Amino acid sequence: MLKWLWFSLAVFTLDQATKLWVVANFDLYDSIQIVPQLNITYVHNKGAAFSFLSSAGGWQRWFFVGVTLIASTILTVWLARLKASEEWMAVTLSLILGGAIGNLFDRISYGYVIDFVDVYYGASHWPVFNIADCAISIGVVMMLIDTFRAEPTNNSK
Repeated sequence: MLKWLWFSLAVFTLDQATKLWVVANFDLYDSIQIVPQLNITYVHNKGAAFSFLSSAGGWQRWFFVGVTLIASTILTVWLARLKASEEWMAVTLSLILGGAIGNLFDRISYGYVIDFVDVYYGASHWPVFNIADCAISIGVVMMLIDTFRAEPTNNSK
């Protein structure tokens, strides 16, 4: 389990390092184009995914902190109970855990999550996100793939 917690720590570290770089080099709402359809745009997100509850008045900060603490505990216990052969799920859970803790750190430290990856097409922008969000999303997709590729445990007829 320890090597997978190190992987979660690596995800957390990458997430925080990129956020610190953005904060050090951009003013809030500054935006620069990296390539067509991709900007770095520095924003604060007081809500959850897609800015859900971002204008709820402040209570959502501690609600999301609580939900993330519970989810992180569940993910850590699940990770600890995996068999050595369940490496795919270990990577999956480690990505989600590292991303969750990255955004949790922001919420506790600042009261909001630092987002900066701005993907768009024409005038349509996807909600701005960060490395933690990427890790969580990749982990969830991996979990779905694992669910649909799982073989039945009982092959008797």
